[in-house]
Amino acid sequence: MSALEVTPARGPIAPGTREPVLEIRDLSVDYGYDDDPAHVLRKVSLTLHRGEVLGLAGESGCDKSTLAYAATRLLPPPGLVTGGEVIFTDRSGTTFDILSLGDAALRAARWQDVAMVFQGAMNSLNPVFRVGQQIADGIRAHRDVTRAEALERAAELLETVGISPDRLRDFPHQLSGGMRQRVMIAMAMALDPQVLIMDEPTTALDVVMQRQIVEQIAELRERLGFSVIFITHDVSLLIEIADRIAIMYAGEIVEDAPAQDVYRRPRHPYSRALLHSFPPLRGPLRELTGIPGSPPDVSSLPPGCPFEPRCAFAVDRCAVEHPRLGPTAFGEKGRSVSCLLHDDATTLPVELAQR
Repeated sequence: MSALEVTPARGPIAPGTREPVLEIRDLSVDYGYDDDPAHVLRKVSLTLHRGEVLGLAGESGCDKSTLAYAATRLLPPPGLVTGGEVIFTDRSGTTFDILSLGDAALRAARWQDVAMVFQGAMNSLNPVFRVGQQIADGIRAHRDVTRAEALERAAELLETVGISPDRLRDFPHQLSGGMRQRVMIAMAMALDPQVLIMDEPTTALDVVMQRQIVEQIAELRERLGFSVIFITHDVSLLIEIADRIAIMYAGEIVEDAPAQDVYRRPRHPYSRALLHSFPPLRGPLRELTGIPGSPPDVSSLPPGCPFEPRCAFAVDRCAVEHPRLGPTAFGEKGRSVSCLLHDDATTLPVELAQR
């Protein structure tokens, strides 16, 4: 195998296979170094399985990007990881904690094991370097290849994402928004990573380009077999691409379930409210209700459920008792919810009890 060749992907994983590739365990993050920091993530746990697309959804300000940056050790100051583990399992079955890696090992793992497509491609690409050079530099940082070999690989990557190799010599400003986003995807795939984290990759793109990017990701996942964490505030977008969706609110996971279950039978009031904030893809028209208020200030969270002030189904105990992520009222396999209403199926509001 030459220095430029990548490890052959194993292809899509058969349904029912539950082999974890990335496990986030009790991850906690604070902002601030003083005696009263803001606890933005509080013991968040999430598992990404091999070959899976996991959608991470929630309003802006729910700390979805903070979770991704903390898990990959890209969190800028004053962010500070205060606890937890991020366990990565490679193709050979070897595991390691990303949070405990030394600088050299972390540099080697980035882009080869876990790669990220950042939000805002124009801000992520260097405006004074040609796109081909930027892709090639990333390859040469990890592989002992010549500049010509790296550019050849860059051309292959551009073709993979539907861009002509002739655009290698273009500067970022010479490409459309959708093309710049595809360049970022090509750059992230350069070393055949096993996990691709995409932080709102369709933000600021029109709906036609959003569709093209989503279809591109789905096709590449099928062909190359990598796993994806797809972060967005648009739940409707995740319904089309994700195998599973985790709903995040105020630095916590409030619901984790298969994508179709979240769409057809949301169990958490926040999940239901998100779904009723956009028009249905099919079926009869329904009134858009939206969500009153705004996400809470994580530096002064209420003592009970963080969603209680905005929840249409809140009861008295919601204001004083903090819920934990656990089984639904019906004990449904493969899904969990953080809501006190699920303590008793007989009193669960009919809107959250669809079967």
